Amino acid sequence: MFRTGILVMSDKGARGEREDLSGKKIEEMLGPGYSVEYYEIVPDEKDIIAEKLRHACDIQRLDLVLTSGGTGFSNRDVTPDATLEVIEKLAPGIPEAIRYYGLQKTPKAMLSRAVAGIRGKTLIINMPGSVKGVRESLEAILPALGHGLEILAGSAGECGQE
Repeated sequence: MFRTGILVMSDKGARGEREDLSGKKIEEMLGPGYSVEYYEIVPDEKDIIAEKLRHACDIQRLDLVLTSGGTGFSNRDVTPDATLEVIEKLAPGIPEAIRYYGLQKTPKAMLSRAVAGIRGKTLIINMPGSVKGVRESLEAILPALGHGLEILAGSAGECGQE
């Protein structure tokens, strides 16, 4: 069971002015094998996002943190910047796979600045803020995500032994 956190970046959502649908979609799609132990909606503020990510990794020691929102080009889109401030190692194949999958559906997928990386034993993955973007992102990465988390935890079999 992978201990998972969901962090949603939304100014309106944090103020209670908009219902969060993307975070709910993440929770719905994860299915068995993932236990959501942290779920929070925060404003698009770099310092707050970085603080919440550090807490999820260092204090809660989650296996996985999935973020939604703040990955675009607007001035308020700072999720990748906060994530880069927090992670110790990049995992570039994950956002590359997400963008590649998305490009099969829309050329706008190339406009995502999302990143993924590792802090300690926690994998952090940025995803778009829309339900459609979250669904497509998870469709792209879920087939390999469990194996990656097992490797990170040190519980995967040796390479070539599968």
